[in-house]
Amino acid sequence: METFIRKTIVALRNFRDWTIAQWYFTFIALLKLFPADTAINTTEKFGRFLGMLYPRTKLARNNLKLAFPEKSNDEIEQILRDMWGNLSRTAAEYAYLDKIFDFDVEHPQAGRFEIVGIDNFEKLANIDGPAICFTAHTGNWEILPVGSAAYGVNITALFRPPNNRYIAERVLAARTTNSGQLVPSKAGAAWALAKIMDDGGKVGLLVDQYNHKGQWIEFFGRRTRANPLMGKLARQYDCPVFPARCVRLPKGRFRLEIQDQIEMPRKDNGDVDTIALTAKVNEVIEGWVREYPEQWLWLHKRWRKLNPKYK
Repeated sequence: METFIRKTIVALRNFRDWTIAQWYFTFIALLKLFPADTAINTTEKFGRFLGMLYPRTKLARNNLKLAFPEKSNDEIEQILRDMWGNLSRTAAEYAYLDKIFDFDVEHPQAGRFEIVGIDNFEKLANIDGPAICFTAHTGNWEILPVGSAAYGVNITALFRPPNNRYIAERVLAARTTNSGQLVPSKAGAAWALAKIMDDGGKVGLLVDQYNHKGQWIEFFGRRTRANPLMGKLARQYDCPVFPARCVRLPKGRFRLEIQDQIEMPRKDNGDVDTIALTAKVNEVIEGWVREYPEQWLWLHKRWRKLNPKYK
């Protein structure tokens, strides 16, 4: 009887996920029937309204109050609406990545993209050996690997697949482009990235999520755990580390930035200090979020009460 109940629950969940996936695929297909800007702008309008009704918005609101205790309730609510606007546009832009990315290396001022740190893009492309780029869920983070490819930088990106396996399969197939491969964030991911770096490849990491096995750091003045993977890879390969981000600009434009190489903190014996590096990277991300709080993904559980030192 228990086996039957378990199988029934699994079947119902699979059916639910399949149904949601079909709605999602239909939504993407319908978007493609319209001009890119029309579809993206319309999606943003609906997303700003519907997102505020989503139960997880309460978590985002609490996160914002923890990060910005000095902001008024009206300011917090405006950031939330703008966050949903950014996320809605990001979801719609996914259907048009091949159309909206119009950057031309020969004419860098012509399209909807501007590039900051061209020297760093070229430096990264010319590194003979492994290197790491890190970013955060800010702006439209999906565009960064495409932008890197414009400068001949093939990056293998670690990403967290959607919980819905039907959507995850489609997303993984669609997001594997000439800009590099994708490695799903699951057991064995670190080994897969290490193999890429063994061959001199470049990897890209989203490092702004909570990690329950990570090290304790300060983020917005509060203790939390950070993903240790980047620090471990940097120590193992002693390779260059670059911050990179996408900033959403008005009128459907973007700024892609690859910032100066991180100065590597080291221990007395010369080894990379992974704890100091992880803290330093999160300081960079905090700076990005403070600059454009409405463009960060506040829906993650970034702070959790797992020890008595938590504030």
